[in-house]
Amino acid sequence: MKTIVDIKESRSDNRSAGGRAFARRTLLAGGLAFPAIVPSSVFGQNAPSERVNLAAFGVGLRGTGVNNAFAKFPDVRYVAVCDAYGSRREKAKKNWDAIYGGDYVKTYSNPYEVLARPDVDAVVITTSDHWHVPLAIAAARARKDMYVEKPLSLAMAWSFKLRDELNRTGRIFQYGTQQRSGTRQHPVSDFRTACELVRNGYIGEIQRVEAWCPDMSQQWEEFHTRRWGSLRPTQPPADFDLDLWSGPSEVKPYTSDRCTQYGTYHCEDYSLGFIAGWGAHPLDIAQWGLDADDTAPVYYEGGGTIPEHGLYRTVDTWDLTCYYASGIPVRFLSERGCRDVIMKYRKRYANHGTTFFGTEGWISVDRGGIEASKASLLTAKLGPNDKRLYASGDHQHNLIDCIKSRKPTISPIGPAIRSDTISHLSNIVVRTGKPVEYDPANERILGGNIAAAEFWDRPMRKKWAV
Repeated sequence: MKTIVDIKESRSDNRSAGGRAFARRTLLAGGLAFPAIVPSSVFGQNAPSERVNLAAFGVGLRGTGVNNAFAKFPDVRYVAVCDAYGSRREKAKKNWDAIYGGDYVKTYSNPYEVLARPDVDAVVITTSDHWHVPLAIAAARARKDMYVEKPLSLAMAWSFKLRDELNRTGRIFQYGTQQRSGTRQHPVSDFRTACELVRNGYIGEIQRVEAWCPDMSQQWEEFHTRRWGSLRPTQPPADFDLDLWSGPSEVKPYTSDRCTQYGTYHCEDYSLGFIAGWGAHPLDIAQWGLDADDTAPVYYEGGGTIPEHGLYRTVDTWDLTCYYASGIPVRFLSERGCRDVIMKYRKRYANHGTTFFGTEGWISVDRGGIEASKASLLTAKLGPNDKRLYASGDHQHNLIDCIKSRKPTISPIGPAIRSDTISHLSNIVVRTGKPVEYDPANERILGGNIAAAEFWDRPMRKKWAV
């Protein structure tokens, strides 16, 4: 069938860096070798030789939370922070230096100066969405491992390019969807438990899936009182670098709402909106439970709404259905349309979640816990021959463990791209008003929706292009 988009994955040589050699301080000069007595701390579990040096890109509200979780690990040390706001850089430095008890963290306004540092082992990318993949590509080329917040990028072509670089350089990648891992308070993920029950047939043969998440109504009062984001130009803060913040996107006039948390979530210059930013969570679990990490649905239909005024012009609400080649449908809903649907079977409302329906019952999971059609499912124990999924008790430290072992993380680039594909194609359906047919094997949009091609790639501003 003739295609309108043909993004082919390049055949990288997939060279692996092999076992990573951590920087071990040796004393070799002329005929000198190690001293006769070496403190045991040098070779201990949290010794400098086994410590992972991190650099942070983006320390706003979300970035501060993610990076502070890393900073508390005894085998991690931040050595650099980069942000478009000078005050944020200084605050992060102050906080982390206090943890380490010294002047260790350097501040930067140019991300490429950070990547040039040989002592940076890995980067944590928690910037606005439009910077995620460009920075990740640059980091891979600089041979840095990485944690990248969701969603991946504004264009699937960017994400494919990142995958090629990761394969070529053998870098370790962790996607910030979190739900596949447990937490310090609850090491066993409810999402993993639900997906293991689904994969092992505890609800019979899967018939359909529902996935839902917040839309713009999560900030409903804020958006309406501010008229969906101001378009009126104003002076930026004195410590703010608009050029750096804009990065690969076109520099637009600064307004009181553009470079804020809401602007990063819902301005189409920098984001696809919550259809991707929040949708990544329930869609990732749908993929995991269906054992579909290496594929994606093949047909997408439905509709949604987009604000007609103001700064925020990403998809506001949506109700879409996507079908896998097996025929299994996934209904993907925004919060304002989900309540009447999910409360027909659930006892407890949650503004996000994933439900699997089988021939012998259903299982529904969200961050508040698991519900099921039968009480016995909530106490079911897997048998010795049942398939077990990757276990991770902490999403951030899973990256640190994998940097040391060179094993894949619980959320590597492959599943990240596949779940993001669903968000991107759903966005295209809403924006074009037409269904989309997709070939997941060759990662191509098939003929029929000509307008879809313009959403598959976006130009990057030359100064920051990769």
